[in-house]
Formats: sequence, C-alpha cells, structure tokens
Amino acid sequence: MERTFVAIKPDGVKRGLIGSVIKRFEEKSYKIIGLKMMNVSLETASQHYAEHNGKPFYQTLIDFITSGPIIAMVIEGNNAIAGVRHIVGSTKPDEADVGTIRGDYSSYSTMNIIHASDSSQSAQRELHLYFREEELCSNYKTMFEIISDELGGIK
Repeated sequence: MERTFVAIKPDGVKRGLIGSVIKRFEEKSYKIIGLKMMNVSLETASQHYAEHNGKPFYQTLIDFITSGPIIAMVIEGNNAIAGVRHIVGSTKPDEADVGTIRGDYSSYSTMNIIHASDSSQSAQRELHLYFREEELCSNYKTMFEIISDELGGIK
C-alpha cells in the first residue's frame, strides 16, 4: 500500500468543502489513516514550500497556507499518489477536468482548494512534516477491504 499527503487548504476549509473533498477519496476506496485540522506555522510552511524559495510566488504560497486552518490527511491505498492526484486535478483550475476537485471547486491558481503530494519523495517529506507515525491509524479495515478479504482478494 502506498501513502500520500493531502491538505485541504484554507480556502477549502473556509468554503465548507471539507466533507465534499473527503468524500471523493472515500468513494474511491482510499483509506484515510491520518486526519487533523491545524494551523500551519511559518516554519512548517517554509519547509513545505522549500523547493520554491527564491521564486516570485514563494511568499504568496507562504502567506496563503498560513492564512487559516488546513485539514491535513494521510491517504493510503493502491497507487495512492497518482490516484489521488487524478481525483485532485490539474494545479491550474482552468485546466482541471470537470469532475476533479479543482475542476469543480476552484477558480484561482493560488487558492485551488487542495494540495496533494506529487511524488513518492514529496509524499514522504510532507507526511513527516505534518504527522508523527504514532498519529496514523492504518490498522483498521475499510468495508472494501473486508469484502475483498471475504472474496479471496480483488485484483
């Protein structure tokens, strides 16, 4: 099973889209093994966006992610990084397909509702920025996993 990091950004929280966003992942049978609402500190924000330090939009990213609470999540499942990115949609809302989170809910590049790790390396780095291992609850089974086990595994 692969793990990835997802954050509902301050605009998604302020607009009351938390349940709608989480529902997208659950409907695809991804398992949410870590979930918390939090304010992102300047230190965490600067570590999160370190690769963009020195770029003209860096401070805008920092200001936005620290402007209000986020919902931080760890999502687990088969091919979770690519699958979650597909559900999230293109970073640029005007290029995001209808049916994706960004295609359905966002209008601006900076305020695009959600962040999802773009690679295995990013996922590992971001997971450790926002969660300690003991905060994760991967030892429960979703209904999909229970049914799959009963049927001898679904491929």
